Amino acid sequence: MIRVLLVDDHPVVRAGLSAVLNTGDDIDVVAQAGTGREALEVLASTQVDVVVSDIQMPQMDGVELTAELRKIGGPPVLILTTFDTENLIVAAMNAGAQGYLLKDAPPEELARAVRAVNEGKPVMSDQVTVALTRRLTQPRTSLSARELEILQAVATGHTNKEIAQELFISQATVKTHLVHIFDKLGVDNRTSAVAKAREQQLID
Repeated sequence: MIRVLLVDDHPVVRAGLSAVLNTGDDIDVVAQAGTGREALEVLASTQVDVVVSDIQMPQMDGVELTAELRKIGGPPVLILTTFDTENLIVAAMNAGAQGYLLKDAPPEELARAVRAVNEGKPVMSDQVTVALTRRLTQPRTSLSARELEILQAVATGHTNKEIAQELFISQATVKTHLVHIFDKLGVDNRTSAVAKAREQQLID
């Protein structure tokens, strides 16, 4: 039997996934967790072959959980999420995820993915493959982690003052970063910068 740990902050989602996976003769959902931190606690006392985890959760998200499990030699991780943005896919893969599947995948595809991950084979849904191919074939603007952080804050409506307070930097530093961002993206205002970054899937 392939012993599975489900990690998702929505109990209803976990119940549905558990019901789907437990219909297979060779898969057994042995434990569930609502956060990455809770998953680590479960793994300390439960033997698991595959971790099926959402990517956005409180306390510790799926990317952080995956990175931690790789560091300690834990079981392989299959990311199962609704998000197919390139930055999240790449972050998950860089953290060591063995697979990345979207939640609208058919039940039989999910079961096959669990089996493949258990065998050490990489798994990606078709949409994820397309997103990664697009990232490799299309030229992209290189923004630093700090610039992406600031641009994401701008996209959610934060003012320079609010961004400065949140990141513990001066407003002058925020403005300097924005000048660099505008230059790299070839735009001259905040709205255009956000639109261009979303077009390239640099931010959500």
